[in-house]
Amino acid sequence: MKKIGNYRWRISSLLFFATTINYLDRQVISLLKPLVANEFGWNGENGESNYMYVHMAFQASYAIGLLGFGGIIDRIGTKLGYTISIIAWSVAAMMHALATGTMSFAFMRALLGLGESGNFPAAIKTTAEWFPKNERALATGIFNSGANIGAVVAPVVVPWIFSQFGWQMVFIATGAIGFIWLIFWWLYYEVPSKQKKLSKEEFDYIHADMDEKEDNQEPVKWAKLFKFKQTYAFLFGKLLTDPIWWILLTQLPSYFSSRFHKDLSKPSWDLVVIYTATTLGSIGGGWLSGMLINKGWAFYNARKISMLGFALAVVPIMLASYCDNIWQAVGLISLAAAAHQAWSANIYSIATDMFPKKAISSVIGIGGMAGSVGGIIFMYYVGLLLDSYKKSGDINIGYNYVLLCCGPAYLIAWAIIYMLVPKLETAKIDD
Repeated sequence: MKKIGNYRWRISSLLFFATTINYLDRQVISLLKPLVANEFGWNGENGESNYMYVHMAFQASYAIGLLGFGGIIDRIGTKLGYTISIIAWSVAAMMHALATGTMSFAFMRALLGLGESGNFPAAIKTTAEWFPKNERALATGIFNSGANIGAVVAPVVVPWIFSQFGWQMVFIATGAIGFIWLIFWWLYYEVPSKQKKLSKEEFDYIHADMDEKEDNQEPVKWAKLFKFKQTYAFLFGKLLTDPIWWILLTQLPSYFSSRFHKDLSKPSWDLVVIYTATTLGSIGGGWLSGMLINKGWAFYNARKISMLGFALAVVPIMLASYCDNIWQAVGLISLAAAAHQAWSANIYSIATDMFPKKAISSVIGIGGMAGSVGGIIFMYYVGLLLDSYKKSGDINIGYNYVLLCCGPAYLIAWAIIYMLVPKLETAKIDD
């Protein structure tokens, strides 16, 4: 029997490295914050709120960009769409070196958010084009783990570049990496029907459980997608859980600095442990539902049971409020962060389960926008909460309340998803 080939996994590796770069560029400012807070007024009165405004500028533009990029990628295709996105965010990341204060940082973050918003709509659509249903969650988990690798690399690389060359060079060096990736993208990527290096056996395998075999179809207007309960299932799943991930990305360095007196001018191995755990969660979460499908489970049951387990695994993060030892807190936060990424691999996969390829980028954009809006709202109140407790003399109480809010979010999201679409029914867009 002739082997089917594995070119699709080469495509998955391209998505992995793009997502790694995406999160490396995104994470830099959180690691620099404790080191440059005095210079930019983030340690003074209302400093936490001012710092949150910088992140909220990113979130707002990211939300707008997701809605726009989703539809654009469905129209122009993944190859060109990804190219535009990574050029835009790499330039914006390097432009951070020109910032002089909160307002200019907020402006640069807004530009970065617009550019980075193309990553997930393009990556998820590419995964739907290149993988059958039983492999999509694993493929998504692999490329999504790039978010964690970017977050693992950043706490080691950023302090070293900062100590040697200053904060401006941190942004320039990390931003420039995207242009290296772009070379490989243009050398190796094309949709399956146009990829000459793809064997017929692998092409047939990729499309074996798909009703549609054309890679480029007439896109669906995103406004039409709001007629379907499947859209709202994905939307609420992102709205309630993405803010938790944003808080873990943006606040952990400051939390460990405040709560456990960490020196962030040195490599942060506690953060490396947390984001390494998320890598295992992302890949393991994708593998689990795929394994259950391969064992004969209906795909909707495999996703449902897997996602329930991941939602339950987040709940213990509430106990981190009571930890006096940093490594106890690291263990609980690592479990929650890993569970989030396992959840993420599967929630993106259920979007590809419920919608045809021609609508996937638009759906991902809508859900991503909802997650970003949720992040903006959550960050606003987190900033007010932390400033309030900083003024009262103990900011750590504020952090404790933030952790308590994180625990039940995924269980609520899981319940909404499976009340709306118990069997992840396919949206009948053409009816």
